[in-house]
Amino acid sequence: MATSSEKQVMMVAIDESEHSFYALKWTLDHFFSPNPNPLFKLILVHARPSAIPTLGLAATGANDVLPHIDAALKRTAAQIVEKAKELCIEKLVNDVEVEVREGDARNVLCDAVDKHHASVLVVGSHNYGTIKRAVLGSVSDYCAHHAHCSVMIVKKPKTSH
Repeated sequence: MATSSEKQVMMVAIDESEHSFYALKWTLDHFFSPNPNPLFKLILVHARPSAIPTLGLAATGANDVLPHIDAALKRTAAQIVEKAKELCIEKLVNDVEVEVREGDARNVLCDAVDKHHASVLVVGSHNYGTIKRAVLGSVSDYCAHHAHCSVMIVKKPKTSH
C-alpha cells in the first residue's frame, strides 16, 4: 500500500478497441485533467498477444512465419501505446507510465496490478452479451473477480439511431 507521501496507482488497460480508448479518455477527464496534482499515479498497461498462440503450434512453416507475426504484433502494440500517449498529452497529462507485456490480457492485467500495487484498475467494456461473453471470455469480468484491487468498468454510452 502507498505511504502518505506516495500516490496510489490507477492502472488503465489499453488495447486497440474504441471501448478501451473511451475508458482512458473518461479516466483522464474525471481523475487527471485538468488537475495539476492528481491523486493517483497513472500507469497504462497493454497486453500484447503472443505470436505462438496467434499462429498455432502445429502450423506447417510456423518457424518461417513466426518472426513476421511477432513483428506485426509489436508494431500494433507500438501504435496503441502511441495513440494512448497522444490522448494523455492532449488532456495535458504528462506524468504517465506505459507498460507493454506479452500474454493473455486477463493474466497480464492482474499480474500488473500486483506488481505495481495498484489501487484501481480501469477497463473498458465491449458490451458483449451473455453468449459472446461466454464464448470469447470477458477481460473485465475476469479482472473484477481476480484482480487484487478495485476494478472500474467504464462503458461507452450507446448511441441512439
